[in-house]
Amino acid sequence: MVENTENTENIENIENIEIVEIAKKAKDAFLKTMNLDNESKNLVLDLIAKEIDKKRAEIFLNNEKDLNYAKTLLEEGKINKATYDRLKINDNKINDLIKGLNDLIKIDDPVNKTVWKKELDEDLILTKVTVPIGVIGVIFEARPDCFIQIASLLIKSGNCGILKGGSEANNTNTLFSKIVQDAIIKSNVMPKDAINLVYSRDDIKKMLELDEYISLIIPRGSNNLVKYIKQNTKIPVLGHASGICHIFVDKDTDFDNALKIITDAKTQYPSACNSVETLLIHKDFSYIEQLKQGLKEKNIKIIENPDNFSFEYGDTVLSLKIVDNIDCAIEHINKFGSGHTDSILSKNKENIDKFLNLVDSSCVFANCSTRFSDGFRFGFGAEVGISTNKTHARGPVGLEGLTIYKYKLIGKNNIVDDYAKGIKKFNHRFI
Repeated sequence: MVENTENTENIENIENIEIVEIAKKAKDAFLKTMNLDNESKNLVLDLIAKEIDKKRAEIFLNNEKDLNYAKTLLEEGKINKATYDRLKINDNKINDLIKGLNDLIKIDDPVNKTVWKKELDEDLILTKVTVPIGVIGVIFEARPDCFIQIASLLIKSGNCGILKGGSEANNTNTLFSKIVQDAIIKSNVMPKDAINLVYSRDDIKKMLELDEYISLIIPRGSNNLVKYIKQNTKIPVLGHASGICHIFVDKDTDFDNALKIITDAKTQYPSACNSVETLLIHKDFSYIEQLKQGLKEKNIKIIENPDNFSFEYGDTVLSLKIVDNIDCAIEHINKFGSGHTDSILSKNKENIDKFLNLVDSSCVFANCSTRFSDGFRFGFGAEVGISTNKTHARGPVGLEGLTIYKYKLIGKNNIVDDYAKGIKKFNHRFI
């Protein structure tokens, strides 16, 4: 049922609806929103932005309830400080949400865009066009601002969604869900069942069985959560199980820049999936000891040659290994990495090109922090998640990753038999 016994005492009017009914209604809603024009979708986004701005005080009040609940969990050791900190909604986060919505409005409609057009014959035209995916189930952990980011991306891309947030943020998520649904109703351009929020862990299990209605699952959470989802559903899953990100320091790297970039990649947001976990240093780099000392002074714990190079710390802890050359670095990354984001710090163009071409990850960088691996920073209009998949979408997933394509073929009473008998011939010419 759509309920949660953990953090719902302050939540009012939680509907007691089976998730299968929610999924059915969401599928019906999708069939009405899949071809919605850009102006209508932007209207909903604009109403959401205005409503968030108007309800700041109420948002802070609900968020305070979640923080009080989470504080108890923190004291009991059930969540860590990083999780607690992510729950906090302040004016800056509200401003960022509003800016994100307004930026999204300015982005071109990702739907019904012609990818290419091909003349099979002079009177037989094939067009590849972008279309929404369908009903998308998104499971995310303790970041309530994610609800607005995800919902807005789904709306702009013509998709519908069933969202499950962390129980630590139930009060904030519930208010954000109400804001979105109120905007949808006020706009009068799409069904209110387009965006839905569910609460219980049981709903996740049931959601994974609903391949008749749900087209894609996107998990944004722990390694264990993603693995569980991938192992328990027939629905395609878009996501990454872990973020084992690397930085390789080449022998000619500038010390000051290396220290600055590595510090940013490890400390700017240690629990993020694009935070660096392993530092590989060329054996001929002249400042190895100085770099280690400089990182320690930034309160980064260094573990040299750990037993497990595939462990995601999610903290200011960094594995370190000295390697013989760039080939050894690439081999290490491809063996122990998670295909998320890896970066090389080097002045050698040949080595940079080799690294970018041979590291098998969704994002490969040169001379910059791994923390740039992000849909907002890539200019995608925020992100719904990051994927290490090699089908459909890879890397930070924004609007484009929330669309698929279909083929439209328009002819003039054409039949295959004419081509089979050689009466007509294909042109196969892009136009």
